[in-house]
Order: sequence, then C-alpha cells, then structure tokens
Amino acid sequence: MLASFLLAFREGLEAALLISVLIGALKKMDRTKYQSSVWYGAAIAFVLSIAIGYGMNLLGASFEGRAEEIFEGVAMILAAIILTWVILWMQKQAQQKKSQLETGVQEAVIKDSRWALFSIAFLAVIREGVELSFFLTAAAVETDSSQILIGAILGLVTVALGSILLFKSLIKLNISAFFRVTSVILILFAAGLVAHGVHEFNEVGYIPSVIENIWDMNHIIDEKSTVGQFLKTLIGYNGNPSLTEVIAYVLYYVILWFSLRTIKQKNK
Repeated sequence: MLASFLLAFREGLEAALLISVLIGALKKMDRTKYQSSVWYGAAIAFVLSIAIGYGMNLLGASFEGRAEEIFEGVAMILAAIILTWVILWMQKQAQQKKSQLETGVQEAVIKDSRWALFSIAFLAVIREGVELSFFLTAAAVETDSSQILIGAILGLVTVALGSILLFKSLIKLNISAFFRVTSVILILFAAGLVAHGVHEFNEVGYIPSVIENIWDMNHIIDEKSTVGQFLKTLIGYNGNPSLTEVIAYVLYYVILWFSLRTIKQKNK
C-alpha cells in the first residue's frame, strides 16, 4: 500500500503543479476566461488515465500460467524503464519545464486557441496518468491488488487536499526537497522491478538463473510475511534470489549512477 501511495502522491502532485503553472500563467496575463480549457483537458486526461489503468489490470488478469509470467516480467521491466526515464528527465529538464509551459500558454493565448490550452493540459496530465498506470500494474504483481488500489486512492486524495492548501498558501512545501526524497524511493522501487522482472523471466526460461538461489534469508525475513511483502513491494526484496536477479539489481544501480553523473556533469 505504501508504494502505491507514494507513487500516486508523487505523480499526482507533479500533475497538480503543472496545472497550477498553466493557471498561474493565465492569471498573470489576465486571461482567466481560458481556464476552463485547461480544466477540461486535465479532467479528460484524468478519466482516460483511470480507463488505461483499469484496462491494463484487466489485461494482466486475462493471462494464466506461462503467459502470465511473461506479461508480469514485461510489465515490470517496462515500468522500471519508464520510472528511470522520469527520474533522469527530472534531473535534466525539470528546471526548464515551467518556462516551457508558460511559453506554450502565451503562444496559445496570442493565437486565441482554446484547443492548444486544452492540449497542453491534457498532455501534461495524461503523461503522469499513464506512468502511474504502468507503475501500479507492476506493483500489483507482487501484492494484493486491493491494497494497491487503496494506496493509490489515498495518495490521490492526499494530493487533492494538499494542493488546495498549497495553492491557498495555507501550507508550505519544499518542492525540490520533496522530489529529491521521492526520487530516492522511486529508484529503490525501480531496482526492485528490474530484479523481479528478471525473476519472472527466470521462471519461463528466457533468462537463465545460473544459480537458482544464491542465498536464502527467508528464515530471517520471510518474503511472504507482512514485513517481507512490504520490503518486496518497496525495494524488491527476495529472500532467495537467483544469481541473475542479484546481478540485474546491482547493474541497475551502476547504470543509473553513471547516467546521473553524466547529467550532472553536463549541467555544470
């Protein structure tokens, strides 16, 4: 539940902040009559995101046996790739995003294009919604779907309440610090998805285990226990992983470290 809560809260907050930039830009230009286009775009994107998430859940539930393991492996690896891309993108372009959105709003107002404003808001929200759908689908593989759903709903409700208080200046949030902390959590989550994706491919024989169980810690923390399930969902804990799972887990961190280092050097 915690993983889905954090994922929904982060993606929801990012979408809310993007919409606030659009609304704020319109207020600065004294063009509040265009706000409805922004809200329509955001609302339709939100509904479509729910539909996509529901469809992905139904798709996963329709598979059985070997096909199910393949789907789960692909979903986990794909979610990890998207999640990593988001983290790297935030490091590289987040500072430019606000100015890009404001420029888009200005151009749309100059052209008197409500459709352009609708599209900007729609694309900003649908990207977050599709990302969240992938993440929750992958997370649901390792835990109870109802717990994932409850966590996601609580995360989105918290975003809604927090956004109201934030925009009314009743609370203050260090956005940069928030995204730094959640990025670390998402990195742990993504690494776990990679390892579990490899595990699923071990099961179907697409990736050899080499050593089926490189160690067994289930007598210390059982992966099926409450604590084990929590760690499995959040950081990819496996009490008895294969050698290729461990290699994939470590390799993910190595590649990410080099990627972040390269971005940091380019930003200097």
